Amino acid sequence: MELKTLFTSSASEITPKLIEWRRHLHSNPELSYQEVQTMKFICEELKAMGVEYKSGVGETGVVATVEGKNAGLRTIALRSDHDALPITESNEVEYCSKNNGVMHACGHDAHTACLLGAAYILNTHKSEWEGTVRLIFQPGEERLPGGATLMVKAGVLKNPTPCHIIGQHVFPDLPAGHIGIRSGLYMASADEIHLTINGKGGHAALPAGQTNPLLVASEILLALEKLIADRENKEIKTVLSFGFIEGLGATNVIPNSVRLEGTFRSLCEDWRFEVHEEIERIVHSICEKRSATADLDVRVGYPSVFNNPELSAKMKAIAIEYLGEKFVHDLPERMTAEDFSFYGREVPACFYRFGTASETSDLGHSGLHTPTFDIDESALTTGAGLMAFAAVRS
Repeated sequence: MELKTLFTSSASEITPKLIEWRRHLHSNPELSYQEVQTMKFICEELKAMGVEYKSGVGETGVVATVEGKNAGLRTIALRSDHDALPITESNEVEYCSKNNGVMHACGHDAHTACLLGAAYILNTHKSEWEGTVRLIFQPGEERLPGGATLMVKAGVLKNPTPCHIIGQHVFPDLPAGHIGIRSGLYMASADEIHLTINGKGGHAALPAGQTNPLLVASEILLALEKLIADRENKEIKTVLSFGFIEGLGATNVIPNSVRLEGTFRSLCEDWRFEVHEEIERIVHSICEKRSATADLDVRVGYPSVFNNPELSAKMKAIAIEYLGEKFVHDLPERMTAEDFSFYGREVPACFYRFGTASETSDLGHSGLHTPTFDIDESALTTGAGLMAFAAVRS
């Protein structure tokens, strides 16, 4: 029987198990770098399959190995992530989160279930393919410094170095059974901005002699908005957004300080670090003019995701072979970020999306990072089977 038929058949057969795994993980989410029970669960399932693994990698990560024929011929890496977000779930489903204020709102439960499924398929048919597949179950994708940095530091891409690495992510913009891919630059870099403006507060009715940090912060925000708007006119895709501001004053109280937090995204690495310098210049010049001071911390985060063109072309051809051409789509660049980019700095990498929306209902159409995020679980069959197939065909 040809490999594609074997893998599609196995993926279909284990669909109930894929759903079971995903629902267990969804019900028991854990925040970044706290995924102790998730790690134990992954290990238990790998052990039940007879797949070798090592736990505690990068703190709460797991690395497993499946060897086919001629194991030393080459090594391919597959990656998933398994941390959740600090979001309170509002779905009314039997597998709703049991951990108040924590939710798998980014689909990492599905990623993990799919990689477990790929491990099962590869191990079941290991006499039918050649080489070694390394399965990386990664913690902490949602928080800096990014669990990928810990896994790379722990040596998951060494001894031997994989020929390349493949990762996937849920995508509510496509129906279940479809996948999307983009060659080259795909996702933005992501940095965090933490800023405190220190002024001089007092009674709001007696502003003389005060330095209102709220006004200083407002001027800074407008100046930064103009900086980005001017650059956008030059067709450099950039996002600078502040989602948090805290003054702790009152209707009649001017606070002594104001705290702001934001994110900076860019699809140009050179411009990315130019903006860091511009932010510092603008903040301190306005503060000096306004007799205020600033504590500015620009935390360098994830670099841009770059999909190796040769690997991406091969991955697209593999997806078409496995799913059919009408189920494979080209994707545009996007301003979200992913620490998968760190793997791509070490070895050729390809990061693609698998559709998770239902074509016949509202299921799976809620956006990522929302309290109502959910998936059409038939997508798990595609996700697990394609990952396994890509590992042995790429």
